[in-house]
Amino acid sequence: MEEQILDPADVVDAADAPQPRPQSLVMSFFGNHVLDRAEGGLGVYSGSIIDVLGRVGTGEQAVRSTLTRMVNRGLLRRQREGRRMFFGLTPHAEDILRDGGQRIWRDGAVNEDWDGTWTLLGFSFPESWQRQRHDLRSRLTWSGFGALYSGLWIAPGRVDIREIVSELGLDAHVKVFHARADEFTDVGLMIRESWDLETLAARYVAFDKRWTTADLAAADPIATRLRLVAEWLRIIRTDPRLPLRHLPADWPARQAQDTFRRIAEQTAGPAGRMAAEVLETTPLRPAAPEGP
Repeated sequence: MEEQILDPADVVDAADAPQPRPQSLVMSFFGNHVLDRAEGGLGVYSGSIIDVLGRVGTGEQAVRSTLTRMVNRGLLRRQREGRRMFFGLTPHAEDILRDGGQRIWRDGAVNEDWDGTWTLLGFSFPESWQRQRHDLRSRLTWSGFGALYSGLWIAPGRVDIREIVSELGLDAHVKVFHARADEFTDVGLMIRESWDLETLAARYVAFDKRWTTADLAAADPIATRLRLVAEWLRIIRTDPRLPLRHLPADWPARQAQDTFRRIAEQTAGPAGRMAAEVLETTPLRPAAPEGP
């Protein structure tokens, strides 16, 4: 199968979306209930997926078309058992979910251990390269970079950007450096000029307000956990994890993260038990080897 460059927007929606798209919910579903079972080598009956996503208001046709698109994009593989179709994760999708798990459960939204280093990426393209410029900027934003100047982008810490640059075929046009800011540089001002802190903070505040007032006792645990994880991942995917010491004193990420982890802990057991009851699964057969 031809390798596809996956647009991050196809995996996680824009952070402003009031309702996660079906693909985000499917990925959240597999991350919560499939990834760590038999190393992801588990297929889930399409009817079970339709049932679960129906609990968060996603219609059957939307789920079916989403599953088909995800197969075509190399995120899911399907396996027929009699008249039933089962779907499981591809290695590519497992990598995406494990990366998301790293961001959610280990890295977190609060960067208190920054070592003072920055990754700088400079590029200069011909004027006619509008598409290449757009693609690179989109991928840099996804990877936590902010625009210091039009052709010079910056991210906190040491960021390995080689794979993205190579995928876009831009190796010869990009220069990457790792450096520290001189004392002359006002790092706080640089951050405010390079990233939209107001919008990012508003997302955390809205998340915290929405979930601290949620009535969990009356909610479906599977649906609640799907929404919670999909929404949280959508937010932190747009957060470059800027060093806390250079952010406003009232930065809301920690409070929102505490709310997320509290509700995630409350819903883990009930959602897992309900999933075990309602999901019909089967082991996936080894994928057929690709031809020469």
